[in-house]
Amino acid sequence: MALSGSRPVLGLTTYLQQAQTGIWDVRASFLPAIYIDGVNLAGGIAALLPPQPVDAEIASRVLDGLDGLIITGGRDVDPAGYGQQPHPATDEATADNRQRDALEFALVDGAIRRGYAGTRDLPWRAGDQRRAGRHPASASARRDRPHPHQQGNAVFSTSAVRTVPGTRLASLIGESSDAQCYHHQAIDRLGDRLIVSAQDSDGVIEAVEIPGENFVLAVQWHPEERLDDLRLFAGAVQAAATYATEKVSA
Repeated sequence: MALSGSRPVLGLTTYLQQAQTGIWDVRASFLPAIYIDGVNLAGGIAALLPPQPVDAEIASRVLDGLDGLIITGGRDVDPAGYGQQPHPATDEATADNRQRDALEFALVDGAIRRGYAGTRDLPWRAGDQRRAGRHPASASARRDRPHPHQQGNAVFSTSAVRTVPGTRLASLIGESSDAQCYHHQAIDRLGDRLIVSAQDSDGVIEAVEIPGENFVLAVQWHPEERLDDLRLFAGAVQAAATYATEKVSA
């Protein structure tokens, strides 16, 4: 994808957990390269954002160096964050996972306030996820239960999702799409300003967004698993490029 001017920089959140590479078995921050490929192929520059201690000031400093934000797929959101008890199948809320949640919530809050390009799975843990932020504009209650969208054993299910006419998502991908899903958490009640932009045949909310000029979009599926279709990545990168241009002109 060709973009005029400088290529925008998009921050991508990462995992933090025990990992093996060669002879080493260490606690590490990492992200599957396919996410980076998606951003690069769409014309952007990827910058990785590892979980670390955060407050509003730290989040603001991180966002100073970015033009857009992608909250990537990851482990389950801690149900305590949306007032529910964990399901037996829910991932353990380890200290590292809670630190990632805190960083992503802070970054989403700051990005929305600034008005720049952001997406979940485009992964808001929107990779699965896609998680919703705590900011009043984006907070959503979730439900946590077994779901056919998560088959297990790293096997993605293909789910037909239908978009809502007139939404940003519909303008990007059309009336429907075959989505690669791997989630068992889903949005139960929408937060302020959020609207539904896609659902599956069972009525599960698969995408939400905030209407308006700013690009704020969250999907429950994994667009990075289909790099033959870059429309979501391209939309995020183009929005980031527009933000970068306006930031320089301001």
